[in-house]
Amino acid sequence: MAISKAWISLLLALAVVLSAPAARAEEAAAAEEGGDAAAEAVLTLDADGFDEAVAKHPFMVVEFYAPWCGHCKKLAPEYEKAAQELSKHDPPIVLAKVDANDEKNKPLATKYEIQGFPTLKIFRNQGKNIQEYKGPREAEGIVEYLKKQVGPASKEIKSPEDATNLIDDKKIYIVGIFSELSGTEYTNFIEVAEKLRSDYDFGHTLHANHLPRGDAAVERPLVRLFKPFDELVVDSKDFDVTALEKFIDASSTPKVVTFDKNPDNHPYLLKFFQSSAAKAMLFLNFSTGPFESFKSVYYGAAEEFKDKEIKFLIGDIEASQGAFQYFGLREDQVPLIIIQDGESKKFLKAHVEPDQIVSWLKEYFDGKLSPFRKSEPIPEVNDEPVKVVVADNVHDFVFKSGKNVLVEFYAPWCGHCKKLAPILDEAATTLKSDKDVVIAKMDATANDVPSEFDVQGYPTLYFVTPSGKMVPYESGRTADEIVDFIKNNKETAGQAKEKAESAPAEPLKDEL
Repeated sequence: MAISKAWISLLLALAVVLSAPAARAEEAAAAEEGGDAAAEAVLTLDADGFDEAVAKHPFMVVEFYAPWCGHCKKLAPEYEKAAQELSKHDPPIVLAKVDANDEKNKPLATKYEIQGFPTLKIFRNQGKNIQEYKGPREAEGIVEYLKKQVGPASKEIKSPEDATNLIDDKKIYIVGIFSELSGTEYTNFIEVAEKLRSDYDFGHTLHANHLPRGDAAVERPLVRLFKPFDELVVDSKDFDVTALEKFIDASSTPKVVTFDKNPDNHPYLLKFFQSSAAKAMLFLNFSTGPFESFKSVYYGAAEEFKDKEIKFLIGDIEASQGAFQYFGLREDQVPLIIIQDGESKKFLKAHVEPDQIVSWLKEYFDGKLSPFRKSEPIPEVNDEPVKVVVADNVHDFVFKSGKNVLVEFYAPWCGHCKKLAPILDEAATTLKSDKDVVIAKMDATANDVPSEFDVQGYPTLYFVTPSGKMVPYESGRTADEIVDFIKNNKETAGQAKEKAESAPAEPLKDEL
């Protein structure tokens, strides 16, 4: 199961904060405090004029932000500097922003699946093609990245000098090698380049010998992917669009992803955590202890199990606080290895030794390991209007209590959650005399969220009836609206029993 975007943002944000020089943070703060009397270069949009602005500009970048978001405040001066520079580009590159926290603009946030702040999206061709912005977050990097995004999706390499200028040995670069710049293979390559251009750089050539490690006798057409890890160069001759996308996806992630303070690794981390495949993660201190012994054995294990549906990561505890919080780990368990499978079950080996890694992985593949669950202690006292539930009792509390339960999944640092907390308290107090109703909350950062609930952002609320009916709560966020929803949708004990008895029996299966 993929990790939610909200959590991925936190995982990477913590690593960025740890690696960012203090001077840059101070510069951003100074810029924010100092202000600028000049007109903003960043275009401010809202729901009323959004579609018109998208239709007006063939290429536009939009930041969806929240005023209370610390990362948004840090980005603001960099985004403005980039907008000023890009306004001089020919043609001008437009940078815009939308306050996604404003009630008026929340339909836009829903439409464009905004699940964390800041989220930047690139709108091409009057909004016909929308892509995630995956570039740097400082002014110079934003400018450089977006200038590349407005040109051709793939650049022609006509000389060795072109290849030297375009192919960076620290980044992934994908080149199509052709006999002629036409035909199905070339068309499909350009289609994929256009689709994936926000993730990768593309080039094409008629001359393979212009490329690093080039060979004039290469059999064309061919796709060659250069990368700064593992085997450095991989080729494919399958130009089917889907097959080409799969080749690029599979080849562009290291066999073992590194989680450290180096921002160059963050694109690989993003792909790793977004993957629905099982994930094996080894966490240890990179600067002390037998790091090289662990690394050698772990890379060997990744090679040994390369045909399994599992991805591998090695993480430095100094950069992995977000991962420790998400998985419910403690530093005194290091070195440790943890697996999260496709159903979000977790398997942990604390204080692991290098010579135990392969045998433990084999036990996992043989189904011999027992999963563990991240949970806060069950509260001994739970007498507040909004009841506290944890991973160890959420099923009993929500599904087996015989009550109508509105349950909130929240994060302690979430501004929307803090705003909602007193509203839920008020609604719970209003309904206190109704013995068929409970309002509850669970800290989704400190507890594993049951698989029945799809929690992609905070707060997420679900309403569960005694008969087992479960629906996301997407109505109003005032106490009166919450109370009215519960009163209109709740079941009495008798109704729940009646529904259970009237449920159709499972059909008998024919026996052979």
